[in-house]
Amino acid sequence: RWRPLPAAALQPPDVFATGSWDNEDNRISIWSVGDLGNAGLNGEYHGEPHLLCDIQHNGDVMDMQFLDQERIVVASSTGTVTIFRHHQNNQTLSANHRWEKAHYHVDQDTSCGGAACTGVVCNNPEIVTVGEDGRINLFRADQKDAVRTIDNADSSTLHAVTFLRTTEILTVNSIGQLKIWDLRQQRNEPSQIFSLAGDRVPLHCVDRHPNQQHIVATGGQDGMLSIWDIRQGTMPVSLLNAHEAEMWEVHFHPSDPDHLFTCSEDGSLWHWDTSTNVSEKPSFLHQGGRSTAYLSHSTINQSVVSAWLSNDPTKDRMEITNLIPNQTLSVNSLDVLGPCLVYGTDAEAIYVNRQLFA
Repeated sequence: RWRPLPAAALQPPDVFATGSWDNEDNRISIWSVGDLGNAGLNGEYHGEPHLLCDIQHNGDVMDMQFLDQERIVVASSTGTVTIFRHHQNNQTLSANHRWEKAHYHVDQDTSCGGAACTGVVCNNPEIVTVGEDGRINLFRADQKDAVRTIDNADSSTLHAVTFLRTTEILTVNSIGQLKIWDLRQQRNEPSQIFSLAGDRVPLHCVDRHPNQQHIVATGGQDGMLSIWDIRQGTMPVSLLNAHEAEMWEVHFHPSDPDHLFTCSEDGSLWHWDTSTNVSEKPSFLHQGGRSTAYLSHSTINQSVVSAWLSNDPTKDRMEITNLIPNQTLSVNSLDVLGPCLVYGTDAEAIYVNRQLFA
């Protein structure tokens, strides 16, 4: 995950955090990209990222998100949620706050009762976590106890969560459902449920369009990318053939949401570009296969429509580039900020691309 930039920053992001899993000793690490080395022709960055500091983490890191420029919230397979603070003056990490067994199967007190916390999303100071136990927690960074817990939010595993707006969240689960929760309501039921027709394909990841809060992208076990308009019906607007295996993460570019990025167990990382006049633009990357896909859309009568929901066939061109042409091992996570992409793979390697739009 890239460390967020200050509002007025003009320089590209230069610090990112990583979390490990499936090791005897898992760690949270903070890295600096630094100005070492030059970018190659393909925008690949040839300097080595430099490890600034790291700290031991109990359990597999399932998800993490920066709360602000100094604090990062980490979800663990043990069910615990921890806020780590990065002290930039002396480059150390410390555990700032911990909610032990925020997620659990039987009860919080049994030694082996923890259930994996699978997803975390922050809107400082609020933090929402979801888990294998079907539970949703709302925490505040400065409060010891949960502000709100929805115990039986779901009978299946919740895999990911995102904020739709400050009082509403959206979760995806292991039977292919999206659910919207209004945190102002005391009821413990979702305000809306959406689902993939009849398939019950587990959904692993979700992201909301940064400017148009009704547009949501999800990815799941079948590798399909689904685009949803949560104002319309209960089915996706578009289903796009993406990956050959599970899609692990989907991210709209935070400042240029015509661009979307997905990564998969099949070892690919795709850049989806719906910005107009694709055909007249030079390819961003001189590597990997590129194909222009034509999308079918349900008709939407709106004067201003995002490219993701467009029903005008001339605008339905989309350029798709695989950023890792000779893939082998699973790409487990990615993050994108400004012109920079960072991703991690099962090769236990971290890759940085600093010239996405070169």
